[in-house]
Amino acid sequence: MLSGNIIKRKSKLGRNLIIFISVAVVVTVVAVFSINFFRSSIEGHVSNKKVVKAWTSYDYPLVYNLTARLLDSNPFNSFALVYHGFSSFYMALSQLDTLSAQNYLDDSINSLRIALYNSRAKQKAQIEYILGKAYFYKNTITSYYYSDLAIKYLEAAKADGYNADDIYEYLGLSYAALDMTMESIAAFTEALIVRESYSLLLSIGEQYYKAGQTNVAKQYLYRIVNDCADDNLVNKSLNLLGLIYIDEQNYTEARKSFDVMLKKNQNSADAYYGIGVIYEKQGDLVKARSEWRKTLKLHVNHPGALAKMAAYN
Repeated sequence: MLSGNIIKRKSKLGRNLIIFISVAVVVTVVAVFSINFFRSSIEGHVSNKKVVKAWTSYDYPLVYNLTARLLDSNPFNSFALVYHGFSSFYMALSQLDTLSAQNYLDDSINSLRIALYNSRAKQKAQIEYILGKAYFYKNTITSYYYSDLAIKYLEAAKADGYNADDIYEYLGLSYAALDMTMESIAAFTEALIVRESYSLLLSIGEQYYKAGQTNVAKQYLYRIVNDCADDNLVNKSLNLLGLIYIDEQNYTEARKSFDVMLKKNQNSADAYYGIGVIYEKQGDLVKARSEWRKTLKLHVNHPGALAKMAAYN
């Protein structure tokens, strides 16, 4: 009987010990979790103020990461969507890898298009402006066409009163990509009023050439050739002038343009191509093919030279 009582007391003591240990473990786990949760909530709390502070410091990677955390908990957080879209856009511009740039642009576009649904009137135009630019850059790095969407949002931003020095230039380039020549000229002309540059002069000259208004085109190209210090822009202008002179059957002036190009750069594939076209127009196909072969040695995929050599073989 005595031994049975001892066994019962030992069994009860063991059960109590197990319960005590179990409770202690649970309390410890809860305490550790609570401490870590409290610490992470203090250290990792993302506030709108933190985002704005990072934005005003131009710390776009930090803005991107902070807003990504806000969107994890609320995918339709308007504030986070706007700043995530803006920071994604600027992150894209800093990428050297095309795929990374495209991913950031997609992130920007997705965020800003959602943000537009609940945007305040003051911010709507700015969102449209960045969206337009995002589509413009997406158009330059993919094989698909997004110029129409770039125009859609840039025009919307303009209509909603957004003012930016570069908006007309982006519009001009986007219209040009769609072969909307007169619209492109109108936009570039507006851009020239805001900020004159030789690259703009060249763009306007190119569009007037496409429109068949070569006399007007030449006036813009002359300014670049005579005043610009950028050899790349000068050579592009000389090349276009040479092609205009060929169209006008003024082969002497055309040859002068291409010769000046070769003095600046003896490896100018476009110059050799243009000289070949002059020989072609003058009926000397032997010399013409010789010039086009020089072109293809320097630029194996030169579209004009490839087409000419295929036509005469």
